[in-house]
Amino acid sequence: MTDLTNMTQDERAQALGMMSEPLTGRSMQEFFQPAEEEKFLYPWAPVVDTDKAGEIDTDDMSTTEVNTRIREMMADGYGTIKLLNPRGKHSLGVGILSRVNIEVDGSLGYFALGLIDGPNIRVNGRVGWSCGENMMSGTIVISKNAGSTFGAALRGGDLVCRGSVGSRTGIDQKGGTIIVGGDTGALTGFMMQRGRMVFCGNAGKNLGDSMYDGTIFVGGEIKSFGVDAVEAELTELDQAWLTRKLKQYDLLPDKGVAHFKKVVAGKQLWNYDNLEPSEKKLIL
Repeated sequence: MTDLTNMTQDERAQALGMMSEPLTGRSMQEFFQPAEEEKFLYPWAPVVDTDKAGEIDTDDMSTTEVNTRIREMMADGYGTIKLLNPRGKHSLGVGILSRVNIEVDGSLGYFALGLIDGPNIRVNGRVGWSCGENMMSGTIVISKNAGSTFGAALRGGDLVCRGSVGSRTGIDQKGGTIIVGGDTGALTGFMMQRGRMVFCGNAGKNLGDSMYDGTIFVGGEIKSFGVDAVEAELTELDQAWLTRKLKQYDLLPDKGVAHFKKVVAGKQLWNYDNLEPSEKKLIL
């Protein structure tokens, strides 16, 4: 066993197989190859058949009972599951890490459908705060409105609300796509790191405040920009992507996408700690 006692910090890190990386600009790390299909699926994920459909009447069930029943049905091979009478229950459909189709016939409460990786979910109603939090992959489509912190810390997949959403949409977003057919509230995109957001309606105050990276598209009016958020040129490539993505969810405006505004990070905060106090005041 290697003796680390008399080593410097750098020597210890090297002996333990760790590497230091200067955080200048962007960094990318390759975690998997697209050809390695086994890394897209969890080894314990159940094999389901989307043609095998079933229902869960959640009316007299607790949240834990509903979530447990979903997993039991998936273990039995059900690939299409419909939830009846959810009546705004909180934390339904969380932690689903397999490919499965779920339809919710009604509205959900707070923290619905979070921590998921793979399922395709449609909600025929409204959702409360923090829907799709920490979503990794798959799709969620909400037919009506959503509460605040919609898609908080989103990492992948498509999170879609056909209506309007509350404040702090996509806070700390790390990837994926958020699409909203209506308006969004204040501080949308706060501390955004990666990914894309599309709003066909208006955006509230402090849009993109302290965003590090990523892109926000707004089809309506913007109340105000947050710290270090700036408008950028809407390119032909942007318009082609917007057209394709909005068509996919039947949200393409009649007048197209040429009127959309593109918002990105000004990147003045990237090296904030190295600035002089007077320079920090100018940015904030």
